[in-house]
Amino acid sequence: MKIRVQSFARFREIFGSEQIREMEEGATLAALLLEMAAENHAARAALFDENGTVRRYIILMLNKKRIDREELEKTTLSDGDELALYPPVAGG
Repeated sequence: MKIRVQSFARFREIFGSEQIREMEEGATLAALLLEMAAENHAARAALFDENGTVRRYIILMLNKKRIDREELEKTTLSDGDELALYPPVAGG
């Protein structure tokens, strides 16, 4: 199945602005993030902390709905899903 991934701000520098990822049926959001992190050290460091946990500050939106870190393993992907990766909001 195909999942569209959009990356914003600093994530765009690592993953590009948009990509289509091929995943097996029944794959979870956690599996997608692990696959993305496996591409290179910068990708892994951007997504996961030293304990292998998804970084707290990452904002994950699946089909425009925010997904909490606790839901990653339980969130099953479907063909055509859209994931957006946002860094923390900052500024003034």
